[in-house]
Parts: sequence; structure tokens; C-alpha cells
Amino acid sequence: MSGFQIQENAPTIQSEIERVFFIFFKKHISLTGSSRTDAGVHADQNFFHFDWQGEWDNARNYNLNALLPANIAIKSVRAVRLEAHARFDAVSRVYEYVVYRKKDPFLKDYGWHFPYELDKELLNSLAEYILHQTHFASFSKRNTQVRHYSCTIMESRWHEQGDVWIYRVEGNRFLRGMVRALVSTMLQVARGNKTKEDFELLFRGSNTFQADFSAPPQGLFLRKVVYPEGIYTG
Repeated sequence: MSGFQIQENAPTIQSEIERVFFIFFKKHISLTGSSRTDAGVHADQNFFHFDWQGEWDNARNYNLNALLPANIAIKSVRAVRLEAHARFDAVSRVYEYVVYRKKDPFLKDYGWHFPYELDKELLNSLAEYILHQTHFASFSKRNTQVRHYSCTIMESRWHEQGDVWIYRVEGNRFLRGMVRALVSTMLQVARGNKTKEDFELLFRGSNTFQADFSAPPQGLFLRKVVYPEGIYTG
């Protein structure tokens, strides 16, 4: 898939789901997604909203899934408040990025092979530093349309599972390319190619050429989208 949002001449999550809705129901719907994931990025949980009249029979989920490609699944459909918005009502999003230290054929499509010596203590220190920052312009790709670069980070930490290192971050919003830029820049510092002072300076300016954007998309997972209580009505 070429990400979530509809593109010309490329299959996306949005275009495939809208396509099977039309096949099954013989009418068009328009989806609004909670997160616009890039091509190659995985999502354990994502949300979209659409307008619908009448009750929803959950048996339809089976029919729609039968028509969808194997890498897309509809887990549930629930009624929400009339004014609810999948993107703007989200309280936070949780991402994880998977880095594996030793070559593993089973992880090549679900992580970044980074077989270099790393300063674990420094890596954790950088993740802790991110918790106290709010300005992330240096970690945003340039071709984006946002009014500001402020983000509130609730969780930022690395944890190990054997030879696999996972970065977990939760925030109220994320800029385009932000998580991958944070990961690859932290790894360059922990490898010794940049200093902690270089990393800290990135939060005081907006020169995107200083941050490292080399982390590939397949290591990134959208794990969770959090909504306020009371958004569901059914």
C-alpha cells in the first residue's frame, strides 16, 4: 500500500476500503482517517470516520474483509457523536519503531537493521530529553502543511527485547516524518556520529538538514490512537 490517503495511480488504505464499500453497498462513502501513515509504515490500530444512515450490522465487517486485500482488516465499526472527527478528536497517538541489531530475515519488513555499537545510556538520555521538548520543526519534513510545529510528548523511551531495540513515543500530535527523524538522529548520536549537544541544538532551530531522516518506513508502527471518553454512542 502507498500509505493511507488516496493517491492517483497507487493503491492506498483509504482507496481500498472505499472501493470495497462501493462494491458491497453500491454507494460511495468518503473516509477521514485519524493518521496519514506513509507507504511502508504499519498500523496495529487506526481509525476513520464516515457518514452512515441507519443501524450497522457487524456481520458486514466479515463481508467487507473478504473483499479487502490481505494486508487490510476492518476490526469494528461503532457509532460516534455526530460532530466526532477521527483526526482532530484524537487525544494522543502511540508509535513504536523497531531496530534490530543482528541480521534477521523475519524482521527485514518490520524493522531497521542497525548493526552498530551504541551507547545505551546515551540513547535513553536522549529519549528522556525529548519528553521535555515542545518545538519539533527540525524533525519535520519540509513538504508539509501545518500551522505550527509544537507537540506535547507524554512518553518517550527505549526498551530492549533481546537483540531488538524498540523506541516508544506517545504525543498529542506528530509532524510528517517526525518519529523516524527522532529515531535515526538518536541512533547517530548513540553511535558517535553526532553529539548530544548537536541533538539538543535541533530543538532550538528549524534547519531540517541537520536532523537525520534515514530511518526506513518499515520499522515504524502506529500502535494506538486514544480518544476521549464519551465519543462513542454505540
